[in-house]
Amino acid sequence: MDSSKKVHISQQAFDSLVRENMEDLGMDPQEALQDAIDTLKLQGVDLSAIIKWAPGVCGANENPVIQALDNLKEIFTRLSSSGFEAITLAKGSDECGFEKFIASAADLEEMVELLGKLHSLCCDEKLGNASIVTRNGGVELLVSICSDLIPEYERPLSSALRTLSSVLHDFQGKEIFRKTDGPKALMDILKKYSQNISILDGGLAVVTAAATGNEILKESFMDLKIDEFLTQLLRSLTNYGMPSLYDAIRALLTADDGRVLASQVYGYARRFAKIGAHSSLLDSLRQERLKSSSLIFAATALRTIAVNDEICRSIAESGGLDVVLQCIDDSGARNDKAVAKACCTLLCKLAGSDSNKSCTIQKGGLNILIKLSSRFSDDPSILLEIMSIVCALSLRSPENASAAIEAGVGDVAIEAMQKFPAAHQMQRQACLMIRNLVARNHENRSILLNNGIETLVRKAKENHESCKDAATAALRDLGLDNYNV
Repeated sequence: MDSSKKVHISQQAFDSLVRENMEDLGMDPQEALQDAIDTLKLQGVDLSAIIKWAPGVCGANENPVIQALDNLKEIFTRLSSSGFEAITLAKGSDECGFEKFIASAADLEEMVELLGKLHSLCCDEKLGNASIVTRNGGVELLVSICSDLIPEYERPLSSALRTLSSVLHDFQGKEIFRKTDGPKALMDILKKYSQNISILDGGLAVVTAAATGNEILKESFMDLKIDEFLTQLLRSLTNYGMPSLYDAIRALLTADDGRVLASQVYGYARRFAKIGAHSSLLDSLRQERLKSSSLIFAATALRTIAVNDEICRSIAESGGLDVVLQCIDDSGARNDKAVAKACCTLLCKLAGSDSNKSCTIQKGGLNILIKLSSRFSDDPSILLEIMSIVCALSLRSPENASAAIEAGVGDVAIEAMQKFPAAHQMQRQACLMIRNLVARNHENRSILLNNGIETLVRKAKENHESCKDAATAALRDLGLDNYNV
């Protein structure tokens, strides 16, 4: 359910219900607390931001999130009144000035500790601590801290950004971030500290958290020309593997806000491509080829930009197919399933361009995929990705379909369908691939039918509702009269 549409309750109303259970119904504190939680959950009330306490069980003032937040507010108030000024001045022109400087520096150190504690408490979204921070003024406080911290002290700013990224989980927190002009403040910080890797990393994590699942914030960042800034970063940080940079691009270009009917991310991807972000990402892919963690993020970011035929062709013309195929081959040699999946998904996107299909085959793509299927024959999710690529390569291309069968794709499909009968997504993709392999190639029909493909397709159709349409189409294009049975 969209968090903006859930039923909410105040902390005061929750506390009153617990007290009523104890005073009117004679429940002990633990029983009263659990009954209140169960009752409200049955009513569909969102309790994620409620401090669940009862007298004798846990006091609201004992909650570590509230404690950390209150202490952080106190320190920020002190620093705002005189501390920041003391730090910016020369370190003590007199004894009093020096003492103020020492006190403010100590406050900053304590601030770093509290920010780290809040970050740890809010990292796990399931705990609901981020909602407690949001409902108690935490987002506004963190935006203010990030905006007011002085350049000489990067640790508190880096910590504040990292903490803010861990708090921006739900709609309410992101809406507060938007209304407090968070995107503009964040862009100012990123531009000011564009040479500071630690602060950049924290700031980009905030971009990712804010833009994920929120179309309005994606638009806010794009209005601030974040595409130009991120593309410039790609060019200037070619020697650094920055997953946070790649992930920020992915978040901005992924249509993941269920509240909107039509996302603008297609247009945003074209804007990124127009200024050459795809070329810079391809350079990053070359740099990250042997770094698994960064490579996955770089490949995913490039895939989100490859939204049309023109961009896919441009990537290929810049050597993209060679790079991606090499990454896939390397992933097999290193037995790296995560990289294999990410790069196969990217290749599938690139293979959607008609001009890239034959080129992929000419570069030995089918042989690389067959080798990969052999290395990961125990993983249906990777086999699914391989079949998706072959499906794209053979679409409307009988020549490519013949090349695929000659390379051994038919055997891969048969073995996979036999080995993983319960993997419904893979079974469906196998049916789709078979249809493309035989739709315009009657010779392939005979080869696959003689190898027993009909029985496997019919089993997929019978066992999985999600396979029915794809299996029916495959049986029809295999030339079988009773395909609809």
